[in-house]
Amino acid sequence: MKFKNIFLTVIAIISAQIVTSQEGLPIYTDYLTDNYYLIHPSMAGAANCAKVRLTARQQWFGHEDAPRLMTLSINGRIGDTPSAVGGILFKDKNGYHSQNGAYVTYAHHLMFSRSEVDLNMLSFGLSAGVIQYRLDETTFPSDGFDPGIDGIVQNATNFNMDFGFSYQYLDFYAHGTIKNVLKNSGVNNDIEITSNLRRFLLSLGYVYSKFGSEWSYEPSIMYQYKDGTKESSIDLNAKVYKQMDFGKIWGGLSFRKSFDGAEYFNDSGSIESQKLQQITPILGVNYNQFMFAYNYTYQSNAIVFTNGGFHQFTLGYNFGCKREKYSCNCPAVN
Repeated sequence: MKFKNIFLTVIAIISAQIVTSQEGLPIYTDYLTDNYYLIHPSMAGAANCAKVRLTARQQWFGHEDAPRLMTLSINGRIGDTPSAVGGILFKDKNGYHSQNGAYVTYAHHLMFSRSEVDLNMLSFGLSAGVIQYRLDETTFPSDGFDPGIDGIVQNATNFNMDFGFSYQYLDFYAHGTIKNVLKNSGVNNDIEITSNLRRFLLSLGYVYSKFGSEWSYEPSIMYQYKDGTKESSIDLNAKVYKQMDFGKIWGGLSFRKSFDGAEYFNDSGSIESQKLQQITPILGVNYNQFMFAYNYTYQSNAIVFTNGGFHQFTLGYNFGCKREKYSCNCPAVN
């Protein structure tokens, strides 16, 4: 029975990897490290500085071919116009699957404020990108075990688009994005479900503090829905900031909960179900024009591949900064 349980768990992990390995840019908690543009194209150029962000994520240290992700993004306004541009490069490897992608973004910001003191801005963004999928089958069994295995390195390149909006009013913000608008078959042409990678994201948040205080607090949520698999999950986030002479120090906690579960056999042979649960503490510092952040994701399910966590580092640099225009607690803009 234990062997059967292990076998079913491994099959579930492999199946999850096949589906998620060609979903485009994976969505973790890196957006909370001053990097909302990474998931919402409408945030390109929303801040008073142009931004460069480099992230590196490594899962399951000590395990060969463990999932890892690297992203590089840049975004900023076009001069003093309401238009902005951005770009994202990413490399994602997950076992025998890997994907490389590049996106370019155009965003436009509409101001409804009577003056630059009050923030009231509606933004739209469109990203277009190319994703190259790769599946290495050279080490798979070649004795007819599976007729779908060719024993070669399969490659496929697809084009896709993301579209989104952002609304920011004083200390409140909302972002909505449709990712992977087009269908991509990738290297799994015979699996219909993987061709629909469309994902819907909705983020809401508010930043508040007492007048004259060096502390500010930001509760937020993000809901995501995968159209192809009909799965949904929610992130419940809380961040705190402290203003310093050199910039800011900040930290937070994110809790991700899936609304859909996977069934498995326990040691007694009964069928149980578990839902994805992840807890991620976050630490960061803004030192003059530089930003550094670290987050650690712990998966708290009963059945997991390993008890090791997922480590992620973010390095950032702000340039071309203009004066802070708005009288608000809005760290993503001011």
